[in-house]
Amino acid sequence: MNEFVQVSTATETREQAIELAGSIVRGKLAAGAQIIGPVLSAFWHNGDFGTGEEWQLLLKTGQSRYADLEAHLLAHHPWDNPEIVAVPIVAGSESCLRWITTHTQADA
Repeated sequence: MNEFVQVSTATETREQAIELAGSIVRGKLAAGAQIIGPVLSAFWHNGDFGTGEEWQLLLKTGQSRYADLEAHLLAHHPWDNPEIVAVPIVAGSESCLRWITTHTQADA
């Protein structure tokens, strides 16, 4: 069985999140994207502590598509050094995991 991951990143605006999610899903780098926000983030940036509102993207994909998804995020994300993290999906309904597989096939 294919291994699956949920990848998260964030953008400054809702519009940026929608544009990024659309390009990812249309490109079959993820089967789907959820946009959550605004969320309040607390972080270190360039040695300074900060807080701010962000829009979080949660992306479902196969482990085999992760490298392409990460490359796309790095090339198209509005930030120079965006947060990109992946966590394994350790369980899921058979139909959901099949949906991820079906909609992330590069040649489909």
